[in-house]
Amino acid sequence: MSAAQKLTRILATRTGPDVELAFVTEDGRTTRVLVSEDQVDRLVDELEDILNSPAEGDSGEPPAAA
Repeated sequence: MSAAQKLTRILATRTGPDVELAFVTEDGRTTRVLVSEDQVDRLVDELEDILNSPAEGDSGEPPAAA
């Protein structure tokens, strides 16, 4: 697994039945992924949980996969 890169921009657009997400990193690289509506809903739920929880100390480890 490669080192985490700082995110500078997120773009989202509908592509047929899916949603295309584009993640642009600080070094200018773009990673594009297709996700289902269900995956978008789960991602939003997880992000809301993170934002609504108390901040924890940073261990330097990537988060566990959902």
